[in-house]
Amino acid sequence: MPNNRHRCGVVGLGNMGRGIARNLDRAGLLAAAWDINADALTSCGLSENVAYGLEAVASCEIILFVVPGSPQIAELFGAGLLSGPSDRVFVDLTTSHPKATRALASRAAQAGAAYLDAGMTGGAAGAAAGTLTLMVGGDEIAFQRARPILDQIAARIFHLGGSGTGHTMKLVHNMICHTIFLATAEGCRAAERAGIPLARAVEVLNAGNARSFVSERRFPDHIVSGIFDGRSHVGNLQKDLMMAAELFSELGQPSAYVTLTSQLLAIAGQLGMTSEDFTRLYEHYDRLVEMHSRRCSGNG
Repeated sequence: MPNNRHRCGVVGLGNMGRGIARNLDRAGLLAAAWDINADALTSCGLSENVAYGLEAVASCEIILFVVPGSPQIAELFGAGLLSGPSDRVFVDLTTSHPKATRALASRAAQAGAAYLDAGMTGGAAGAAAGTLTLMVGGDEIAFQRARPILDQIAARIFHLGGSGTGHTMKLVHNMICHTIFLATAEGCRAAERAGIPLARAVEVLNAGNARSFVSERRFPDHIVSGIFDGRSHVGNLQKDLMMAAELFSELGQPSAYVTLTSQLLAIAGQLGMTSEDFTRLYEHYDRLVEMHSRRCSGNG
């Protein structure tokens, strides 16, 4: 087996992992990669000297997880990924509940490895360009060891504190993003009812203080355009808000928006939208709110 020390491995070569792996490969830092989907491995286009397989990944010093969530990492640990050099650093790039994150960090520590939770934002385009923003929790020394790797995939990196703080911030971030999306949808639906073209309404938002990433990018690129290709499913948003609601409850944080956003997304799921692109929520927004109102009044 090649000497993979001081280089990294990537587990998960999907929408985000593909770009992350390619950037690390171009930098000469990627030693190994693996994905449960064999087609993802063959289509990723990595260098010939990148080894494939969990055993090869397990021997790397820095191991990045770009998988759906904590359950998949727990399965990988159970499948033998914890067996390897004792001074490794695992970097969890998922969106996960901090409680599950800390449990995984404890398992890693028992095996002599460090565990960083690194929530990421920037989408597949940011992953491909190496311009992600990372919110990192975990040991400072482990963070500094992983920093040269993280610098290849992110333009902005925030180390926020101990284990779980990165994933806490990611849930807060996503809750706000998804709530802003729905608030913008409501306002734009009203503008359209009043006879204002959607494109013009969005143009006005972006010229004033109501502008946001949602109004500047999501609406023009994916809704006004009629393409509806935000590259994330409604089910992903629903999962984020379920975790955020649980986190807020555990923290004792009074909440209104996290509850409302979570309920609206849950209704979207019940309408069969789980696998649809989240930008399609705009088309169905009125129905979501009407169903929510009926349920709140006891008529739904």
